[in-house]
Amino acid sequence: MVYAALIALVAGGDQWLKYMVEAQEPEKFPRPLEKAKGKIWVYRNHNEGFPFGFLENHQELVRLIPLILTSILAGGLIEMQREKGRFLEKTAASLVIGGSLSNLYDRYVRNYVVDYFSLRFGPLKEVVFNLGDIFILIGSGITSFCWPVREFAKKRRQSQKTKENNH
Repeated sequence: MVYAALIALVAGGDQWLKYMVEAQEPEKFPRPLEKAKGKIWVYRNHNEGFPFGFLENHQELVRLIPLILTSILAGGLIEMQREKGRFLEKTAASLVIGGSLSNLYDRYVRNYVVDYFSLRFGPLKEVVFNLGDIFILIGSGITSFCWPVREFAKKRRQSQKTKENNH
């Protein structure tokens, strides 16, 4: 139940921000975010493809691939719910699912994903994100950290069992 609430919070929060951006006049964009000292800019971009417009001329693929991947991940989260522990992995999956569902909603209802902010430093100056993208990135990062740690721990436990059985 906690993870379903997290998914709803991520997707709902991103959709609310997208609504707030879409409700404003296009002429108000781009602009610096107040009190961010020029480090964050607000945009109103419509992306019909994957990041950087990749495959924007292939709408069916752009809709279908994330739908399939999100469905697989949701099935994995449901399966993980049967196990105790794995808090970080369940949280990571929930973050990715929430961000993905928000972007899927855009793809199916708006026919484009609304991207609305940019971090104005380094190579990120040219990239416009939405909150869903950030949560997908954070969840993926947590997952890529958890998997090798879990595999290491599993091998260590197996090694200890082998030592115990040999004595």
